Amino acid sequence: MALHTWLGFFVACWVISLSPGAGAVASMACGLQYGFARGYWNALGLQLGLLLQIVVVALGVGALLATSATAFAVIKWFGVFYLLFLAYKQWRALPTEMAESVAVRPIGKPLALMFRGFLVNASNPKAIVFMLAVLPQFVEPQAPLFGQYAIIAVTMISVDLIVMAGYTGLAARVLRALRSPRQQVRVNRTFAGLFVGAASLLALVRRAPA
Repeated sequence: MALHTWLGFFVACWVISLSPGAGAVASMACGLQYGFARGYWNALGLQLGLLLQIVVVALGVGALLATSATAFAVIKWFGVFYLLFLAYKQWRALPTEMAESVAVRPIGKPLALMFRGFLVNASNPKAIVFMLAVLPQFVEPQAPLFGQYAIIAVTMISVDLIVMAGYTGLAARVLRALRSPRQQVRVNRTFAGLFVGAASLLALVRRAPA
């Protein structure tokens, strides 16, 4: 991959990652509920889902999802219902007692949080179709594809890790400022509403005509 091509892709990665979406909402929700150190496991799971999407596109399976109405619908509606499930969990999240200097947060299991993040990205067919349209523009067909897609994967994941660290850390700071249970409940329910909004947007996604 030529340097100027990579630089263009690098800029595109920042634009894509910074755009608010289900991954950003999930990162902020985990930062809010578990703090940065524990909540960041969700971001690692998001990257596994992102890696899966890149592999799917690189192997050409993404073209099948883009043209198969059934495959597209199955993944889409799984994603919709999973986001609604996360909304329910966030709505029901209990406020925590905040000490004067230390916030006592619930302990989330790292693997469970990783799997949660993985499902958020892996169940988004819109992202796969989007990558199918964007990634080939930065690939030179005459050059070996494996190395190019490896560079693409490392670049996208590195940028997204930084961006999701920002979202998670921002929400964790918000948690430290919340002292009353009522404030925490309001914020939890705000994030529940954001999950519902993300689910609604995903439900409206339609497969492009073949």
